[in-house]
Amino acid sequence: MLRWTPAELHTHTFHSDGSQSLQELAQAARQAGIDVIALTDHNTQSGLMDRDGIEASTGLRIIAGMEWTTFYGHMVTIGLQQYVDWRQVGQGDIEKGIHLVHEAGGIAGIAHPFRIGSPICTGCYWEYPIHDWSQVDYIEVWSTLMPFMKQDSQRAFSLWTELLNQGHRLAATSGRDWHRTLPDDAPAAITYIGLDSIGEQKLEAVEQKQDRDQNAATEQRMHEQPQTNTPASIDPSEWVAAHDQAEQHASIHRSDDHSYIEAIRSGRLSVTMGPLLDLYAVVHHYEATNKHEVTEGIYSHSLLPESDHSACSIYQIGDVIHTGHQQLQLHIQLDRKIRHSHYELPSQKLRLVMMSDQGILAETKLDSEEPWQEWIIAVPAPTKWLRAELYGYFHEVCGMLAFTNAIYTDGKNTE
Repeated sequence: MLRWTPAELHTHTFHSDGSQSLQELAQAARQAGIDVIALTDHNTQSGLMDRDGIEASTGLRIIAGMEWTTFYGHMVTIGLQQYVDWRQVGQGDIEKGIHLVHEAGGIAGIAHPFRIGSPICTGCYWEYPIHDWSQVDYIEVWSTLMPFMKQDSQRAFSLWTELLNQGHRLAATSGRDWHRTLPDDAPAAITYIGLDSIGEQKLEAVEQKQDRDQNAATEQRMHEQPQTNTPASIDPSEWVAAHDQAEQHASIHRSDDHSYIEAIRSGRLSVTMGPLLDLYAVVHHYEATNKHEVTEGIYSHSLLPESDHSACSIYQIGDVIHTGHQQLQLHIQLDRKIRHSHYELPSQKLRLVMMSDQGILAETKLDSEEPWQEWIIAVPAPTKWLRAELYGYFHEVCGMLAFTNAIYTDGKNTE
C-alpha cells in the first residue's frame, strides 16, 4: 500500500516576493505538520543555497523548484536539478518550455489557472494554449488558504474534471502559494504524496546510507588530531576531497527526490483540508463456480474471506485497471490520526461520494469518526476514471473537504 507524506508544493521566500527566509519557511512547515515542501520562487532558484543545512536542522525535505512567472501564466516546475530558462518560451509555445523541464528531470504544473490576472496579479490567469494535455503533469486545482470555498479553485477543479472526462490522465494538487506566515492565517489544504513500496525502499536506503556516512565522518573527526586553523596548515587536496564528498552526498540525497517527483507525475495524490482520504480498488479473479457472491452496496466490514484476497489485483490511486471487470470492490479510508493536531473537524455526518466520468456511482453518509468504508459497485462501461470526494462542514463553511486523485480504467467491461 502507499505511504502517505503531507506536502506543500508551492512556496516562496524573499528571494522572490515572499517575506520569509527558507529557514523560517521550513520551521513554519514543520509546525504545520508538513514533511515535504517544494521551493518555487518566481524565476529564480537562489533560495536553495542553504537547503542542505536547513533540511538537516529541521528534518524537512526541500525539493528544488521554480515558478515560471510570465505575462501569460504561471507554471510551477518541480524536481529540477538545473536552472531551466523560462525566457526561451513565447506566448504560443509553452509546450516547448514543458519539454525543456522534462528534459531536465522535472515536472510542470499549471498554477492557479483562473486567478484574477493583470493588472491585479500579472500573469496569474492562465492564457497559454495547450495543444497536447498529455505533456502537462498536473493542475493546481486548489490555491491559497481555504481554497475549496473560492471560485477560482472551483473553476480549476472543474477544468481538471473536464479533462479527465475527455480521457486525459493528469494529476491535481493544492498549492498554498505560501509567501508569508501570520498567526491568524486561515487553514490551508495539504497535498499528500503516496510513495509505493519501491519508492519507500529507495527512501529508506538513502536515509540509511546518509546515517552511515554521517556516523563514519563523526567517528573520523573524533580520532583526528586538532589542527591550527591557518592557511599554511590546510592542504588544498583536502579542500578538493571535502568538496567532492559534499557533491556526492548532495547527489545521493537529491536522487531521493525522484521518488516524490514520480509519485506526483503518476497522480499518487490525495488533497484535503483535514483528514487523509485514501482509496483503492480490488478486482477479484474467480472461477465462475467458486465466485463468492456479494450484492452491490455499501458495507462497513470486509465481505471476503482472507483466503480470497490472494486471487485479486489491487489498484491504488494513480493506477490504471487494464482488465475487464463487472464489479469493483472499493475501499475508502478516512485517516484522522495523521496531522490530527493541525486541523479542527467538528463531529458531524460527512457525505462521501464515489465520482466518475459517468457521474456519481455511489454515495453515503458517514460519521466523522468512522475510519473506513467498503463499497461493492457495478462500474458502467465505458468508465474512464474513479475518485473519492468528501463533503462536510469546516471552519463555518460547507463544501468539499477532500478528494483523491483518480484511479483510471481502460473503459472495457466484461459480463
